[in-house]
This record gives sequence, structure tokens and C-alpha cells, in this order.
Amino acid sequence: MNNTEHFFKVKRIQMVLGAALLAALTGCVGYVDGPHERVYAPSPIVEPIVVVQDDYVYYPSYGVYYSSSRRQYAYQDRGAWVSRPSPRGVSADVLLASPSVRMNFHDSPANHHTEIARQYPKNWAPARGNENRKEENHDERREK
Repeated sequence: MNNTEHFFKVKRIQMVLGAALLAALTGCVGYVDGPHERVYAPSPIVEPIVVVQDDYVYYPSYGVYYSSSRRQYAYQDRGAWVSRPSPRGVSADVLLASPSVRMNFHDSPANHHTEIARQYPKNWAPARGNENRKEENHDERREK
């Protein structure tokens, strides 16, 4: 077989394969003529979003806030605010036994800390006979 015959044989095989490929690809696209029907497609299920407001208890002796909704402690660490599952430098039991104040804000403690630290300095303690502090700490222990 000379080069010319070989060339035409290869070209013929390429043309047949190309035609088969073209037929296969166009066969994938179908056309149906008939009555047009509407198809019902149910809308996706949308789960309701539940937003839980943060609630904080402040421990002035340690400058630490606890959010029971997040189950996180928030405090400053080297000048940056962090949230962690446990306080740094003090055990949760020691923290819970120290004086605490329930906060009345629902956003980041960083937004209020300057005012809160002035109102409740590190040596702050509730007035004698204040039973709310013990109830708050008791509730905190039950949630953990």
C-alpha cells in the first residue's frame, strides 16, 4: 500500500468516525411535537430560621462574659476579643463561684465593655442580701 492509498484510507476512517460522533451528539437532542403541558415543580422546602439572642453574664473579677445561648466565654486576649468554650486562666467552677452580673445587651461584649468595666470594677461584689447572684450562678451550672 502506497502513501496515497494509506492517506485516503485514514481520511475515510476519520470521516466515518466524525459522522458517527455527529449523529450520536445530535441524537441526544430530541424534539417532541405535541400538546404543551405545564409541569408542576414544587418549590424547595425552606426551613424557618431561628434567631437566638445572645445573653451574657459578666464576671468582673476576671473580665469575662459568658453566653449561655452560645455556650462560649468572651474576653480580651492580648487586646483582641475572643470567644472560646472555656475561659483562659481560670476554671469555670472558680468563675461561677465569683460575683457575676446578668447583662442587658444582646450583641458583642466588645461594644459595651468600657462602660461595663467602669460600672463593675474587678473588686465589685453585690450588695449584701442580693439573692439574684446565687440564682444566676445556679442556672449557669444547670445549663452546662
